Amino acid sequence: MDNDEILDDIGALVEEERALRQRTGGLLPEERTRLAELEVRLDQCWDLLRQRRAKAEFGEDPDTAALRPAAEVESYRN
Repeated sequence: MDNDEILDDIGALVEEERALRQRTGGLLPEERTRLAELEVRLDQCWDLLRQRRAKAEFGEDPDTAALRPAAEVESYRN
């Protein structure tokens, strides 16, 4: 997956997230679950993109960057 594909994925995830957040009348339980999944997936995508860009900046192969587990990416906030 290259940077453009990651950015395309991010764009699609953001659109879905916005659609859920803009719903009036509140979210159903499964929609709240999906929103939480989207937030985690977005964090993972942004992390992967940052890894790829950093590797490219320092002369490394960006294709060696890997999607990190959700638990690892989400722990950055703590």
